Amino acid sequence: MRRRTLLASLLLPQLGHALPARALVFPRDFGSHPEFRTEWWYVTGALRSGQQEFGFQVTFFRSRVDVTRGMASRFAARQLLFAHAAVTDVAGKRLLHDQRIAREGFGVAVAAQDDTRLKLRDWSLARAADRYRTRIPAGEFLLDLEMTPTQPLLLQGDAGLSRKGPLPQQASYYYSLPQLRVQGSMAIRGRQMPLSGTAWLDHEWSEELLHPDAVGWDWIGMNFEDGRALTAFQLRRRDGSALWDGGSFRDGAHTRIAKPGETRFTAVRKWTSSLSRATYPVEWRVSTLAGEFTVRALVDEQELDSRASTGAIYWEGLSDLLDTSGRRVGRGYLEMTGYAERLRM
Repeated sequence: MRRRTLLASLLLPQLGHALPARALVFPRDFGSHPEFRTEWWYVTGALRSGQQEFGFQVTFFRSRVDVTRGMASRFAARQLLFAHAAVTDVAGKRLLHDQRIAREGFGVAVAAQDDTRLKLRDWSLARAADRYRTRIPAGEFLLDLEMTPTQPLLLQGDAGLSRKGPLPQQASYYYSLPQLRVQGSMAIRGRQMPLSGTAWLDHEWSEELLHPDAVGWDWIGMNFEDGRALTAFQLRRRDGSALWDGGSFRDGAHTRIAKPGETRFTAVRKWTSSLSRATYPVEWRVSTLAGEFTVRALVDEQELDSRASTGAIYWEGLSDLLDTSGRRVGRGYLEMTGYAERLRM
């Protein structure tokens, strides 16, 4: 009952104010921002072990609980931490995933404010000596990865202030680290294997993201094989039309930020989940400021059921980026929310 009450409090509509433009300061802004309602650190990547291909996702969420803010007790749940982890086995055409939830405090759940240092029971994501390390002992797999930046921070939107809707309060502070070099290991059901590959990290925090007419979003973060990096997203209405769109493109030392209307998603092929009965476009034509591309899922069945933690069902999966000739030019992750039911944040 307590968990349901706390989760319900996170879904209540809030009256928002426009976020002010400000310079992001590091390493402070690598850390958590508990004064904001919602925050997440999100890492995805494409990995290889010999000839085997895998994708992985590790996400830590922090949510402020407004109904407990005036309570003096140390046991009051002022912040909730959630975490999701998943592995896509490309050859096996399967997705393994797990989730965690706990209130912050007592050493069980930690979201440090001075730098990226996240802990949720035995799961962790931390930054030290300019490298990230994550260790995720999940139910069916264990991830132990080190990720090293090869490029500077990419500030999304206007110097890190990213609009997410037509109203000024629908915005977030948002930066990315594309083209992370990954080394580490993974064990699946006791069988351990070395891994190497490339990853993408996002860190985002906000008071309000979704316009009342938005049901969810479609988003891609793609690492090109030649070192370039592409972000593209759209916020969708219930009828599937785009309410807002955006993105970024890094080409060497130059980064361009998309203006509204410069990004378009067109569904090509769809897949229906046997679990949720939701239908997801698992292949898209995407028009971006970097050109026209096809985004194609490597495995259709990459839906995650997180109703035991964040309460949502969404699709998150390893996907290829193809140019107009059908040649693969990159690989990354496609995220789709609001297809099983309206996303609430």
